[in-house]
Amino acid sequence: GHRRKNWKVRKFVLREDPAYLHYYDPAGGEEPLGAIHLRGCVVTAVEDMPDSKKYDVDNILFEIITANEIHYYLQAASSAERTEWIRAIQAVSRTGK
Repeated sequence: GHRRKNWKVRKFVLREDPAYLHYYDPAGGEEPLGAIHLRGCVVTAVEDMPDSKKYDVDNILFEIITANEIHYYLQAASSAERTEWIRAIQAVSRTGK
């Protein structure tokens, strides 16, 4: 969010049953702002994003495409964290309910 002005910092909670990635305002609040249904989704690393400058992405973006073909782009804090998120979301998308 600090590099791309239209991006927002969010706290994410990955759940397996049901298979959702809920997102929250990092400043607090018990209710999620929204959720991404992960059952049957595709998640991949994004190396190059249209309309972005090289310094905007630092190879830490990933994309979630839901079963309904909704695209979500997320930015991790590091490449190692991006890999962890991708693996965890892939597992939940296969085994979650």
